[in-house]
Amino acid sequence: MQQSLSSSKRIESIDLLRGIVMIIMALDHTRDFFHREAFTGDPLNPATTTAALYFTRWITHFCAPTFVFLSGVSAWLQSKRKTTKELSGFLITRGLWLVLIEITVMTFGVLGDIYFSTIILATIWSIGISMVLLGLLIWLPFRLILAVGLLIVFGHNLIDFAEANRSALPVWWSLLHRPAFLQLSSSLTLGIMYPFLPWTGLMILGYCCGKLFSNTEAERRNKLLLWMGIGALLLFIVLRTANVYGDPLRWTNQQTGLQTFFSFMNVQKYPPSLLFMCATIGVALIFLSLVKNTNGRFAKFAIVFGRVPLFYYIVHFYLLHIISILFFFLRGHTLEEGMKGSLPFKFIIPGEGYNLWIVYFVWLSVIIALYPVCKWYDRYKTKHKEKKWLSYL
Repeated sequence: MQQSLSSSKRIESIDLLRGIVMIIMALDHTRDFFHREAFTGDPLNPATTTAALYFTRWITHFCAPTFVFLSGVSAWLQSKRKTTKELSGFLITRGLWLVLIEITVMTFGVLGDIYFSTIILATIWSIGISMVLLGLLIWLPFRLILAVGLLIVFGHNLIDFAEANRSALPVWWSLLHRPAFLQLSSSLTLGIMYPFLPWTGLMILGYCCGKLFSNTEAERRNKLLLWMGIGALLLFIVLRTANVYGDPLRWTNQQTGLQTFFSFMNVQKYPPSLLFMCATIGVALIFLSLVKNTNGRFAKFAIVFGRVPLFYYIVHFYLLHIISILFFFLRGHTLEEGMKGSLPFKFIIPGEGYNLWIVYFVWLSVIIALYPVCKWYDRYKTKHKEKKWLSYL
């Protein structure tokens, strides 16, 4: 019997993967707010990091690309319930809404700056603008959409060569492919942390991959996903070993084998390189091909977060920042000191903070605290499907 993702089991497998990466994502944000070296060192620098710190940072690489890819898959699944016009309108309006959320709600939640002297364009921005572009692209034939996605993902690192010898780039270029903090005026800085081009390509490929979940028999789909995932990882190994194309950060031999491995795996996230996407999405595809049981205790726990990702994303940032501010005051600082910091982040002083044990404790505490809140919101959304605005949160 043919099984599509319209079955609850397959939907839950995607929610499970999304929920797991949302949980892991909070670890990185907790490290940003609480680790003593968050703003004084690079956790991925092979010469200065530790194994625990390196893997604490590296494991969170799976989060953004997996979420963006699954957003594309979800868009395809919605195409089975909506006309092209309805889906295009929804993607464009929701994308614009996400951009607005980024520059208002998330900028304040992340930075804590009541004056909005810095505006950030990060994860939610990149997802939003990618949705807008996908909403325009879905009118094209499927093969052309797939070709555009493949061209962007496999070809965007050619831009690295054009950027290599240029220190100053126009704003539109930074929005497209190169992160930057741009001083727009004496009182306003624009922080472009997630240039959108590679993320858009990845969402397009997720949209095209969604066809497997709705039109392919389950056993064959799982085999295809497995081989696609293995192929992505093999491509990562081959290209990374060649050290020529696919990532602007070249790996080098280090003093120890472990440090050399750290250098080999240190691929670029801002913006995500081809190799970054291969290493992360490859694992995600293999996970989707192998997961069979979503009824376990942990699976049910993670699925709750996977069903309300935007709500969880916003609330977890605010909760982490509030706890961080409380710790800031407990260390003897004043409100004036918190607002004056040299960083765009308020109430954070570089070099202050805690060890990884405290980071992990705060992370797990926040996840446990948010579970009942997210479960309540999920139930609320389920019971009030007639409220269309809920689909935007």
